[in-house]
Amino acid sequence: MLKLGAFLSVPGNHLAGWRHPDAVATSDMDWKQYLHLAQVAEAAKFDTIFFQDTAAVNGSRALAKGDTSRAKLSRTVKLEPTAVLAAMAALTTNIGLIATATTTYNEPYNIARRFAAIDLISEGRAGWNLVTSQIEDESENFGFDAHMDHARRYARASEFYDVVIGLWDSWEDGGLLRDKESGIYMDRAKVHFLDHEGPNFKVRGPLNVPRSPQGRPVVAQAGSSEAGRELAAKTADVIFTAQTEIGRAKEFYADVKARTVRYGRSPDDVKVMPGITPVLGATEAEAWEKYEELQALLPDDVALQSLSHISGGLDLRNYPQDGPLPDLPPSNAAKARQELVVRTAREKNMTLRQIARHTAAGTGHRVLVGTAEYMADELETWLKQEAADGFNVICNHYPVPFEDFARQVVPELRRRGIFRNEYEGTTLRENLGLKVPPNRYAM
Repeated sequence: MLKLGAFLSVPGNHLAGWRHPDAVATSDMDWKQYLHLAQVAEAAKFDTIFFQDTAAVNGSRALAKGDTSRAKLSRTVKLEPTAVLAAMAALTTNIGLIATATTTYNEPYNIARRFAAIDLISEGRAGWNLVTSQIEDESENFGFDAHMDHARRYARASEFYDVVIGLWDSWEDGGLLRDKESGIYMDRAKVHFLDHEGPNFKVRGPLNVPRSPQGRPVVAQAGSSEAGRELAAKTADVIFTAQTEIGRAKEFYADVKARTVRYGRSPDDVKVMPGITPVLGATEAEAWEKYEELQALLPDDVALQSLSHISGGLDLRNYPQDGPLPDLPPSNAAKARQELVVRTAREKNMTLRQIARHTAAGTGHRVLVGTAEYMADELETWLKQEAADGFNVICNHYPVPFEDFARQVVPELRRRGIFRNEYEGTTLRENLGLKVPPNRYAM
């Protein structure tokens, strides 16, 4: 059965989507819009909603140097997503609640506590999207003159995960007695100190939050580089990835699932969910008209900025836009995304202008333009050919394209028998078909 996530990239994933006549441009700061989208997703029986996050204004380094072209970019402000999840937990019933928190500019105890609390508030529906920070604008908000090196970020992330998972096991079931008659509040034998000491962290524990009905929050991971795949195989219950072609998607799917065995896990312990950006029409022609309408709202200088974080430091404005994408130095940001963009440009013989506009339309994710039946065909094919276990739906603007997907594509998936009619359980793990992880101390 297909899994679906709603990747709520407000006010829109398309860099000019916020300008569309149907777009609610204030949805990046409007809590009621966030809640509306979550309720639409839950009514359609999506597995989860998902919020990306960055701890900086994207492009702030360039802004500080007087680059006024950055003033055209959306997705520069956002509500802190774990605060949003905590509020949503009280106003939803079944849908999973996943948010990003970087391992590069956080501490493990705080992240463990924050997501454990949301997991309890939601009665077992929380998830943590474990990432290493990509955008270099974040570093100076945390006392660093330069962004941490890619290899060091991943080494830190791996240890960060070990600490968080260890802290989530601090309390065995039954550890909290709260026995009024005896006056004993806890069973000391069921409370465990982590006493972790490693290259990056020294953390005693225990966490001051016990486990939830799903054992611990689901862990999502979004890296697709070599280091990212290895981290995903070790840590992830859900993998969010950018895949645009079924052949390479099948290779990624098989590779990352095979790697899980090295960590004592089963390939079934991981769900792979690429991103898709739907442009839906009653006919194929109508869908393409909608796509071209969006592209007409996109200035070339804004499109070019979609490549800035993977340019390896090159100022692409200095190159002819109707010439080829220049050779890019290695990126210290998103290595896998840089490889995807370069490969797409070379294989399709795209100019710099064309690859910039192509990337700005989907931020590297696959853009599906067509009818509900066409989209269902594509999702079903990828599912059955083991290129994906499900998909994250990332819309160009909100709320209309997401409402249309939920009300037109989801029923078509149900008609084919590949998507649920009702939730299977009450926790995110139950609905994703994932096992409750045992507490290491109770095994």
